[in-house]
Amino acid sequence: MMLNDVFKDLKVIELAGVLAGPSVGYFFAELGAEVIKIENPKTKGDVTRSWKLKTEDPNQPYSAYYWSVNAFKKTLFLDLSNDDDKKHFYDLLPAADVIITNYKKGDDKKLGVDYDTLSKLRPELIYASINGFGSESPRSAYDLILQAESGFMAMNGNKEGDALKMPVALIDLLAGHQLKEAILIALIKKLKTGKGAQVSVSLFDSAIASLANQATNWLQAAHLPKPMGSLHPNIAPYGEIFESKDHHLFTFAIGSNTQFHALCELIQFRELAADKRFVNNPSRVRNRAELYSILYNYFHALPFEQVYALCAKRQIPIGKIRNLKEVFELPEAKTMLRHFELGKESKTVVSSLAFKFHA
Repeated sequence: MMLNDVFKDLKVIELAGVLAGPSVGYFFAELGAEVIKIENPKTKGDVTRSWKLKTEDPNQPYSAYYWSVNAFKKTLFLDLSNDDDKKHFYDLLPAADVIITNYKKGDDKKLGVDYDTLSKLRPELIYASINGFGSESPRSAYDLILQAESGFMAMNGNKEGDALKMPVALIDLLAGHQLKEAILIALIKKLKTGKGAQVSVSLFDSAIASLANQATNWLQAAHLPKPMGSLHPNIAPYGEIFESKDHHLFTFAIGSNTQFHALCELIQFRELAADKRFVNNPSRVRNRAELYSILYNYFHALPFEQVYALCAKRQIPIGKIRNLKEVFELPEAKTMLRHFELGKESKTVVSSLAFKFHA
């Protein structure tokens, strides 16, 4: 099955901007749906069109950021506060299956694009919305604010440094995934009942749902997570940064005693695995600084390719710390690239589809 045919008969209208909502529209566009992105001409469209790097052409009506989630869509500039433009939008509804929105509280009703209004015009419609702190909150929310409010920034960063946000809009992307799942469930329900649905996701709830072990570390073990750099609070050695003789940086993810024993064999120090300081994971977590010193001294004397080969032979999880230039030189990363033509230009984007469908 060709993935770009999965939703070839689905029509999606996107009334969303920035990243979270548009990432959902991008997902459906990649799977073959007709996605019509409505942008406001009064604001010159989605605000991310203006989010340009210093290296970008200031005269172009789009940015590299904009294309990260808006490729493969049709764009329609409509001012929904204008009666003629609103009628044009309403004329699209009879053929629409899904609407994606991310309005602040009350703005959807002011514009006449709220669920109650649109569901009367199109009862089969799936109305999917993203908000910041819940549908009743008037707060506007950017990903940075959610990373701050949900605990992510308080945990992220180095021990002695400032709180840090993730270098991508992580909460936006997590919320986008939550909304995709909700829409897919609504589509299944519609196939069974013929009825539409209203689904919504908040950025805050999406962030809380993604705290995983850090949440239960606090809720069950009274451990308040604090910045640890790349270290893992529950596992060691895991996240420590090593430097090879030829100055490549890398890290290990040693999640089991079997892997730790293999690591001890690699450094020709088998008795280390029986040392009471490192005999099991809890003891390694308590004594991780001493263990790091032993491992660092060994690996710093070897070139990276040798370290990598030794680890591969013993199935020890190792990762080289790569910049994006190095990442996109990897054959595996190149398979995730998509290309499209924009006038005389060829644009490259990263696919939102990380799964393979075998049928």
